[in-house]
Amino acid sequence: MTQFPALEPLERPCPNCGSAALRVFYSQQGIPVNSCILMQSEAEARGYPRGDLRLAWCEACGFLTNAAFDPGKAEYSERYEETQAFSGTFNAFARSLAQRLVDRYDLRRKTVLEIGCGKGEFLVLLCELGENTGTGIDPGYHPERTDSLAAERLTFIRDFYDERYHHLTADFVCCRHTLEHIPDTQRFLQQLRQNLGDREETLVFFEVPDVLRVLEEGAFWDIYYEHCTYFTPGSLARLFRQTGFELLELELDYDDQYILIVAKPAPGPTQPSLPLEDDLARIRRGVESFQRTCSEGIARWQGVFDELGTQGEEAVIWGAGSKGVSFLTTLQSPAAVRRAVDINPFKHDKFMPHTAHPVIAPERLSAAPPHTVVVMNPIYEREIGAQLQGLGLSPRLLCV
Repeated sequence: MTQFPALEPLERPCPNCGSAALRVFYSQQGIPVNSCILMQSEAEARGYPRGDLRLAWCEACGFLTNAAFDPGKAEYSERYEETQAFSGTFNAFARSLAQRLVDRYDLRRKTVLEIGCGKGEFLVLLCELGENTGTGIDPGYHPERTDSLAAERLTFIRDFYDERYHHLTADFVCCRHTLEHIPDTQRFLQQLRQNLGDREETLVFFEVPDVLRVLEEGAFWDIYYEHCTYFTPGSLARLFRQTGFELLELELDYDDQYILIVAKPAPGPTQPSLPLEDDLARIRRGVESFQRTCSEGIARWQGVFDELGTQGEEAVIWGAGSKGVSFLTTLQSPAAVRRAVDINPFKHDKFMPHTAHPVIAPERLSAAPPHTVVVMNPIYEREIGAQLQGLGLSPRLLCV
């Protein structure tokens, strides 16, 4: 059930800045606690553990958090299938980003540490492009997926990063799409800053989703359980500055979906200086308009699927990851959607948690072509359209 509390106050400090200014404005009950772990059977999928979402906004720093998040329900293991590396669109972005970092910061023959390295693809790029030596930490790493000439310069640790790894030094610390999974963000950044010690020339690069776009578009499919924290450029910058970092870069990329931040250790808190840091008024407007934009979005998609159902037509969603799980869960498994498509072969013939939609390869659409394909991220529309055309299919394409 989706609800919109009227900025309900919380009696707990903000995990990003410590202030007592959290207000709940969006909630859901009984959603799957993970959307990147797919199930072997329909029964397992329907019985997958669930949790609640109470999305709260901090009026002081602009940070958003799931106040109902239970870390004990989170699973990050070898079953976690988060990679986007089967997409040519995403790979082009990742390679361009890695090359930009190597060139801009002269990351050549240096040491790189990646926290939350996933399957290791970005760390491999940094080490190939700059002849660097890298260490990656992630409990979901699969060694058999690393095939690189730089392999002898790479070390992977299947674990979580914490104080036990303070001895790992590096010229460049990288952390992409991991901070949004960490409930106590201030403590995590403080720990990282403490681990860096007096190595003030170390560069730190983080990448996280931008929640401002989510608020302003009412993008309910971008809110899910394992993302327990949500950042805007300003709230991310404020976290870095108060925990002892100086910011070198703060920008949006990937069709303005991702926030990129580059920083280096400082002796203490630092002061705002970059244009995107001043966003508190915009965040407030986004929070206040979210009930309307989200409600309109849910109603619009329910109307689309109701019409398809009336006409006896089928839709498939393209993208069986977090966005797809949240989309189908929030819409309460519309009857017109019976399958999900994904290009990641490790997801094929498995089932999405809670909704139990089967995940198929694109090629299997040829046997039973759908009327409509719902693209779970507009940035992939051209890539998906080309794949469908190559299969001789021409369904209606709709993007969230």
